[in-house]
Amino acid sequence: MSRRVATITLNPAYDLVGLLPEIDKGEVNLVKTAGLHAAGKGINVAKVLKNLGIDVTVGGFLGKENQDGFQKVFSETGIANRFQVVDGRTRINVKLTEKTGEVTDFNFSGFEVTKADWQRFVADSLSWAGQFDMICVSGSLPKGVALEEFTKWMMRLRNECMCVIFDSSREAFVAGLKAAPWLVKPNHRELEIWAGRSLPTRKDIVDAANQLRAQGIAHVVISLGAEGAMWVNSSGAWFAKPPQCEVISTVGAGDSMVGGLIYGLMMSQTSEHTLRLATAVSALAVSQPNVGITDREQLARMMARVDLQPFKPE
Repeated sequence: MSRRVATITLNPAYDLVGLLPEIDKGEVNLVKTAGLHAAGKGINVAKVLKNLGIDVTVGGFLGKENQDGFQKVFSETGIANRFQVVDGRTRINVKLTEKTGEVTDFNFSGFEVTKADWQRFVADSLSWAGQFDMICVSGSLPKGVALEEFTKWMMRLRNECMCVIFDSSREAFVAGLKAAPWLVKPNHRELEIWAGRSLPTRKDIVDAANQLRAQGIAHVVISLGAEGAMWVNSSGAWFAKPPQCEVISTVGAGDSMVGGLIYGLMMSQTSEHTLRLATAVSALAVSQPNVGITDREQLARMMARVDLQPFKPE
């Protein structure tokens, strides 16, 4: 059976990833370059899915002036490309990892989407959305895309494809939630911002996740960084903790988790198995400078080391 997934990244970026002992403000910092990658959250998800053998199509916007790096990735990996090209340049994000594992992001601005660009994208994306089993929408919104228009598009997308996975933050996260996506993946801080309160315990996190589920969202997965992840759905809640591993870069770890979630769901695995897989894929991502699965045996070994427990409120 053919399993088809599309990922949509409205505001992709070239990720310039660097390593240094610590950032010294106001001084010259010597940075070891770990790589310059044509990326963006949905593109990272697509790379993981392609490595795992899923047919994947990518869409969104690319800046005309520096699109070559993205086109090269799509061509080399065999990822189908439905991106809309717009005037301007795709942004560059600088991500610096210190020896403590802390990552500091410098996200630059990029192209601006005109009303005509947006209308063209909406018409095109809705024309092919129904062909896919799942569609992942992730990342921030580019300049020019109004939150209200994004919500309207998400609602129409949901009508074309029942299984919409959504991973965003701040205002875009709130706007997308109004469409009641099938699965959402906030991190701990994003969930706290949405809930308007701190969520110090697992019970607090599960309670907030169930508030989202009450809005019609079937699955809520919360990434907790080095602590792992929680998954809350109609069957209950699970907590997965990854094994300790050397941190090269946390860039793309959350996107890798989304890729693992989608793969497990596409293969009709249980929630427990899927969360174990997604946590292992995310753990592998932090131990390398770029996202992707290059060794399935290594992934299996990592899965075996994930500690998975059902959450039982006291």
